[in-house]
Amino acid sequence: MLEQSVFADKAFACLLGGLIGDAMGTPTEGRDYRQIEEAYGWVEEVCCDGTDDTIMKHILAEVLIETGGYAGRDAWAAGWLRRWDAIFGQKVNKFFVSVLHTAHKLRRHTVPRMAALGNMPSSSSAMCIAPVGIVNACNPRQAALQAYALASLIHVHDVGFCQDGASAIAAAVAEAFRPQATTETILDAAMAYIEPLSGQEMLERIEAAQTLAREFPDYRLFRERLYAQAERFFLPIACDSRETVPLALALLQLGDGDPARCIPYGVNLGRDADTIATMVGGIAGAYRGLGAIPDRWQRAFGAETLAEQRALAERLCATALAKVDEERAAGEALKQIAALPRRV
Repeated sequence: MLEQSVFADKAFACLLGGLIGDAMGTPTEGRDYRQIEEAYGWVEEVCCDGTDDTIMKHILAEVLIETGGYAGRDAWAAGWLRRWDAIFGQKVNKFFVSVLHTAHKLRRHTVPRMAALGNMPSSSSAMCIAPVGIVNACNPRQAALQAYALASLIHVHDVGFCQDGASAIAAAVAEAFRPQATTETILDAAMAYIEPLSGQEMLERIEAAQTLAREFPDYRLFRERLYAQAERFFLPIACDSRETVPLALALLQLGDGDPARCIPYGVNLGRDADTIATMVGGIAGAYRGLGAIPDRWQRAFGAETLAEQRALAERLCATALAKVDEERAAGEALKQIAALPRRV
């Protein structure tokens, strides 16, 4: 049965790993790592219940399920308007202005394909894009293409590098489901489908962070050297995906894809800690599965939240399988017409 499959286990771990990273990283968000050490020491326990990263991820997951896995920019925009109270609710102060501004534009005066114009850079797509990797599991190319389309609701043109970031994370999650996946193939997939010319800056930044991780495989030394080269790796807006996505992928490498290591690495890095941790947590969860996520982290959310996350994961898995069946049927039809002799 689907709910007992490895696929469902990994999808649940993907959502849960992202939720844990978001929640654990809430108190460290926006801080320098030295401030984190002074205030908390080493953070590795869940004390919150998530931020905008998790809210937007749930909205996107629902839209993907409703559209049979084929959601695009318009469908996601409709999901925002339908879940207005979730965005402008108790956690509205956790949302970056790019999302809030886009939501108001959608509601008041513009169509989805125009809503992104003028937005500042952020990780507002990349932070919540993991469900795209689930409905395109084992197909990172398709995950990347769909992520580009969805991310255009928030960022285009001069901030199109945020689309590159969303593409990288979605492709990494999709690759993580493959039975033969390794940390190296996941990282390769994250870069493989970024547009080579338009996305050159993102590719260079990912490679620079990977190089630093290879040079300094000890996390604390890596973190120290990262901050020492702030002008190279950090951006004026900490949630800029040119900063967060390369760092999340570097932490995946440092932690060898183990969520028990990767998530605290993101949390204790500082800067946009919750977003970095939720992205790497989702990839690592999809890669290693539920058994790699410490029991105490799971228990921190309670039975109801865990049941909701599991049910959402199973619905995404069912959507992915139905999508594959539909595409397989199209492929069979193509083979049939290709085999027919041409009429003269």
